[in-house]
Amino acid sequence: MQKALTKEEKILYRREREIKRWEREKNRPKGKYYLAYVIFIITLIYAVDEIASQIMTLMKTEIANDLFKTENSIGLLNILSILVVPFQALGLVYRPLADRFGRKVFLIINTFGMSLALLVIFLSQNVIMYFIGACMVQFFIPHDMHVVYIMEASTPKQRARTYACIKFVANMGVMLVPLMRRFMMETASEWRNVFLVPAIVGLVASFIALVLARETDSFIDSRLRYLKMTDDERQAEKEKAAADNAQGGLIPALKFAFKHKQLRWLYITTALMNIGFIATIDYQAIMTYGYAQSHVASGLFADLASAVEAVSTNEITAALFLFPVGSAVAQVIMGFISDIKGRKLASIVTALNCLISFILFAVGATLAWNPYFVGLMCGACVGSYYSTNDVLIMMIGESSPTNLRSSTMSAQFIVTGLGVVVSYGVSLPLTTIFGNTIIGLLAICLLVPGFIAGFITLVRKTHETKGINMDTVTGAEWD
Repeated sequence: MQKALTKEEKILYRREREIKRWEREKNRPKGKYYLAYVIFIITLIYAVDEIASQIMTLMKTEIANDLFKTENSIGLLNILSILVVPFQALGLVYRPLADRFGRKVFLIINTFGMSLALLVIFLSQNVIMYFIGACMVQFFIPHDMHVVYIMEASTPKQRARTYACIKFVANMGVMLVPLMRRFMMETASEWRNVFLVPAIVGLVASFIALVLARETDSFIDSRLRYLKMTDDERQAEKEKAAADNAQGGLIPALKFAFKHKQLRWLYITTALMNIGFIATIDYQAIMTYGYAQSHVASGLFADLASAVEAVSTNEITAALFLFPVGSAVAQVIMGFISDIKGRKLASIVTALNCLISFILFAVGATLAWNPYFVGLMCGACVGSYYSTNDVLIMMIGESSPTNLRSSTMSAQFIVTGLGVVVSYGVSLPLTTIFGNTIIGLLAICLLVPGFIAGFITLVRKTHETKGINMDTVTGAEWD
């Protein structure tokens, strides 16, 4: 009779099996064009992720009016969006599992999951089904495993360029949304049709990844190193990691940041610039009601409802073709300026670009300017908005000591949340009371003063961080 294995023997047996599995995976020969078709797969998946992240915002007016059929439908949809946020947070919980089970499995799961979510929204016939689909989208999109995958699959010399090119193409992939609006949405009530094609593309992409993609060598090497450690070595590494992050945590990070001028003012700047957050989620509604009100005022339509229906399939669809172009160009500009001239100048340029392009697109929609120009400015505004936040979080990381860096960067989301709370706290009640037509004015009243105040603190109170030695920085250099 075979002797039963002890607990330690079972652990050792499973560990040896996993080692053999990862060694077989690493020894599998790569084809001559492996990197080329991996880049193709990742680009396809990245594009699906960008579309899944933005499509509900790009279709916001049509979705809100169809689901709620009231004059304050945008406000009600924003309330529904707040209820979805916990599922986004829940999605972050399983994110670290990729360090245990591998990149490929989560690349496939996330792509399949977000694509299935888009399919659920396509099939939805009521608010509940739409809410389920929206929750699924928010659960899967934060993971960004495609970004990790391309970083680990590319060679060091090509990594930055490869990532930049893929991100640019992925942003251009958002053009699929206005393209589907033009060919599959004859009336505003047919908005669900736009979700079908990206859902199918994503499902196909997840299947291609399942068949063709391999696990990254970086993960396999890291996992094998961990599995081959002795128990003493593994315990020593855990103790070292704990010592390296002894001061970590959100509360210690916030206390540290507000004791030092550079971090304190970077946090304040971040909070001020996010007071205008509503502009990044309601830009499609701002354009729609801007054009619609202009057409009613000029006598082209007798009532607002018919004007909204008309501009949804005409001016707004045209504007959204140039939205991803403006967004992608704004982000590329940030990258070049940041690396060549410095982080602070990059954040100043992106903040100015956001403010100017927002005013142009909001005023342009109200005065019924050329929709392609308005869409380009709208994309530039949103792209610059997020680029400004990206540079600020980079400056926060470069202004923090190593043992607190991850925590101070994570804590940025708390101060970002303060600005977002103000944005929602002001806009939701007023939109619910006065209706959708007030959205453009609210966005102007929130974003413009918030960005001007943030711009002033950015220029006068913060310092350049490009070239800082991240191994020796203490955070007190600017006190």
